[in-house]
Amino acid sequence: MRAYSDAYLEDVVENQGKLFDFVAQSFPDKDTEDFINTYMKSRTRKSIDRAMAYVNTMDAKELWKYFSDTEKYELKPGKAIEGFMPDWIGEFYAYYQWYYNLPSAELVKKIPVDFLEKSYYGLHDLDLRLAVQKVGEIQ
Repeated sequence: MRAYSDAYLEDVVENQGKLFDFVAQSFPDKDTEDFINTYMKSRTRKSIDRAMAYVNTMDAKELWKYFSDTEKYELKPGKAIEGFMPDWIGEFYAYYQWYYNLPSAELVKKIPVDFLEKSYYGLHDLDLRLAVQKVGEIQ
């Protein structure tokens, strides 16, 4: 059984990818990995896991503002993840969470961001579903 109706899936996957990319591109001197970890464990992301329409339908910039305000989150100094990687990581996590119906807070512990950074070059050219299934098989 999937996490929620697939009616939300495309928007959630796309918007989470764009959110991670927005943060990395907009704040190149901030720690994207810390943001991703914090976001995935947040109440905001938990609302998406539970298919709360208000949050599930936000675009990346709305989601960034909502997350920052709701969680009182401030980016930490550090290095941004570069290139297309943040977008792909966001999409991967969103699809994996939906496909395996796993809470996002558990997912980021089970499959750490640094694992996805290392796996990116071998997985990012695959269809997202196939990449999620391949990683799911080894987990």
